[in-house]
Amino acid sequence: MRAADFRSVADAIAADIAAGRLRPGERLPPQRDFAYARGIAVSTASRVYAELARRGLTTGEVGRGTYVRSEPGRAGRLQPEPPPAAVDLQRTHSRLPEQEAVLAETLAALARGGAEIGFSQYGPAGTPRAQAVAAGFLARAEYAPRPGDILFTGNGRQALAAALAALAAPGERIGCEPLTYPAVRGIAARLGITLVPVAMDAEGMCPDALLQAHRTAPLSGVYIQPTLQNPLGVTMGPARRADLAGLLDRTGLTAIEDAVYGFLAETRPLASLAPDRTILIDSLSKRVMPALTVGLIAAPPHLIDRLAASVRQGAWTALGLSLAAGMHWMAGGSAAALVAAKRRDATDRQAIARAALADLRVVGDPHAYHLWLELPETWRAEAYAAAALRQGIALLPASAFAVNPGYAPNAVRLALAAPAREDLGDALRRLRRLASAGDDQVVE
Repeated sequence: MRAADFRSVADAIAADIAAGRLRPGERLPPQRDFAYARGIAVSTASRVYAELARRGLTTGEVGRGTYVRSEPGRAGRLQPEPPPAAVDLQRTHSRLPEQEAVLAETLAALARGGAEIGFSQYGPAGTPRAQAVAAGFLARAEYAPRPGDILFTGNGRQALAAALAALAAPGERIGCEPLTYPAVRGIAARLGITLVPVAMDAEGMCPDALLQAHRTAPLSGVYIQPTLQNPLGVTMGPARRADLAGLLDRTGLTAIEDAVYGFLAETRPLASLAPDRTILIDSLSKRVMPALTVGLIAAPPHLIDRLAASVRQGAWTALGLSLAAGMHWMAGGSAAALVAAKRRDATDRQAIARAALADLRVVGDPHAYHLWLELPETWRAEAYAAAALRQGIALLPASAFAVNPGYAPNAVRLALAAPAREDLGDALRRLRRLASAGDDQVVE
């Protein structure tokens, strides 16, 4: 068989998946056995499997093989919203009773002072007052961004998109953790940027691995989550942050520091250690509420013009109403009060989760709104997620976070923020029973 014909073999497997002859969660044979059965070279079988993963039809689980995805589709696409009736363990947006009162008070205050809103489309820098308020809000011990180095976007994803577009042209490479925030994969794909997985350990990204990736083929930057990393929930210690900051200074690489979850834990931003080499992005959606939010960018002065142009070109500028609401929250103390309440809520929900999932292996910081559940050998992550959804619980398997579609550990992420606490505890206890039952013991 000619090497180019691997696509026709992949098309045949894709047709079997579409017709239901290969079902979600079904394991494909090892590549050598597949090659023998099809009368093709092992190298061709490898290309077939890579093509199926690229199309988002299969997922590889380390040490376990290749499986048909529970929701076939393009690799790297954003995950669908959970069904309305499901207990939502997919999204990390919290909703506290205090938020409704904050929203009502904010809208009333803005209505009284409507002339200050402007209701017009501000530029990426907003207004000098907005920059001063945001700089003060983001400041903490050992970190104080200058007001003139602050830009605004409509939300955190837009801030991330603007930073990626400013650092890398189509076809260039950005390093990131091998398991990462799913939206960054979709954004990078649309911008034509290649994400390069960089090895991580219990403290996050390894500086030596980042250096090796940059030496192999130059990177245009690196996207990193030093605090409460999504999905694993790990947090870098001070020594690791210092090592990473030193590497950025030596190599001239620029890091995009995603601090969206940083409000839940007291840590020193990477931007305070490498201020000339770090773009910090944040958002009010997790801190306050997603319904009326604003994205924040704090960047080195030499990158401000490039980032501002990226925000404009992407049409990612914050609207006047959202910017005014954000200023009201940041300056008036509403955001700080909600942060304190959410910190307590997150630790309480972690306690509920760890009690409900006793005897199972969970990974993550006890301050996070999510945790990582490593499944027993009787389950595959995709099949477990599908079985959970049939029981009315929506969660995400590891493949939703894997930069390399051929790599996904046998695990799922559980977002703890959205359900009512009693619903959360009940759902997690059902997940524990499901995990204990095993794939071959589940009766539909």
